[in-house]
Amino acid sequence: MNSSIISQYFPDLSDIQKQQFDQLFELYSFWNAQINVISRKDIDLLYERHILHSLGIAKVYAFKPGQQVLDVGTGGGFPGVPLAILFPETEFLLVDSIGKKIKVVNEVANGIGLKNLKAIHSRAEQINQKFDFIVSRAVTQLKDFYPWIKGKFKKQNSEGLKNGVLYLKGGDLRQELQESGLKQIKLYPLQDYFKEEFFETKYVVYLPAQ
Repeated sequence: MNSSIISQYFPDLSDIQKQQFDQLFELYSFWNAQINVISRKDIDLLYERHILHSLGIAKVYAFKPGQQVLDVGTGGGFPGVPLAILFPETEFLLVDSIGKKIKVVNEVANGIGLKNLKAIHSRAEQINQKFDFIVSRAVTQLKDFYPWIKGKFKKQNSEGLKNGVLYLKGGDLRQELQESGLKQIKLYPLQDYFKEEFFETKYVVYLPAQ
């Protein structure tokens, strides 16, 4: 199992990045056998369904050097770990309310030598720092998610996309978006970037800080 699918969509990876992506399968296989953070049947599809899926955010926005990104409810480190590999000059803080999942994240990050990632056992509401962007992967409904992170954004200081949330979600999102009451939401279909069938109903939901 190697990371060739990642190189296919991100051809400019450095040798170090390729090596780090390659190492993820062995590390996640080892830790997942002890602390289940990925569905057992999904481990063989790690690169497509977890790593490439996480990197869908990078197709929507390329994080800048020095920016700070919070990953809420990171679980086993998604989307934060793949994004931290892809953007080594951006700082990532990964949080999850389940401590054993954070242990896996830290073991994986240490195993591949990630210097720009910190993972802590915490709830998003307890984080007092402010960030340029907040990322997450299908943790809960947006109407419940946004109150956790409201007020945790830095004032805009970068070009391009306004500071806000980049959220990976799947399925028919119309009702959820309507119920959230949030404004200026934009959907980016991942099938526009990746050809695999898995991505046909997957989106990056962009929500500017409000």
